[in-house]
Amino acid sequence: MKFFVDSADVESIQAINEMGLVDGVTTNPSIIAKEGKDFEETIKKICQITAGPVSAEVVGTKADEMIEEAKELAQWSSNVVVKIPMTKEGLKAVSVLSKLGIKTNVTLIFNVTQALSAIKAGATFISPFLGRLEDIGTDGFDLIHSCRSIIDTFGYKSEIIGASVRSIKHVEELALAGCDIATIPPALFDNMLTHPLTEKGIEQFEKDWEQFTK
Repeated sequence: MKFFVDSADVESIQAINEMGLVDGVTTNPSIIAKEGKDFEETIKKICQITAGPVSAEVVGTKADEMIEEAKELAQWSSNVVVKIPMTKEGLKAVSVLSKLGIKTNVTLIFNVTQALSAIKAGATFISPFLGRLEDIGTDGFDLIHSCRSIIDTFGYKSEIIGASVRSIKHVEELALAGCDIATIPPALFDNMLTHPLTEKGIEQFEKDWEQFTK
């Protein structure tokens, strides 16, 4: 399973990349705005850090607006993937962009028919949202399993991005469900890499070594 960092923090992305854990990045204008950074400059910097897919989201709501934005975004770097919302206009844009060879990530997917429609429209990636489904009492992993089954059964090429990931358990369950990608916020990476017994073991080793070298 691939790890995409869900962030616009260039320093955090760089630090995680140095551990060999960055397969791509997902971001959007809202995240970048919170960082107080220029959208284009930030996307280009991220694309220099990783050769993997970097999702940059359109802000238009009409298909023609999204298509024109996507064409511009795709020129920024060869690894830019254009993030498109799961709407009727979004799918119109995806259908056109797929024929132009521009990769897309259809976001805000919450049920099987949305996922299937995005796949059929030509989405390179589909992004079912786990955490937000849990917020309304729905098991998001049922959706992940269904997407996996549909893609495998019919031989579709779209990859599944498990989005709205909030816990280590989410990451573990995504891997077990055969999800292609988990998009993970930087803070969660820290939690994934630590365990009290690991820390205790290192502390004990250091004490033992100190006694040995006295």
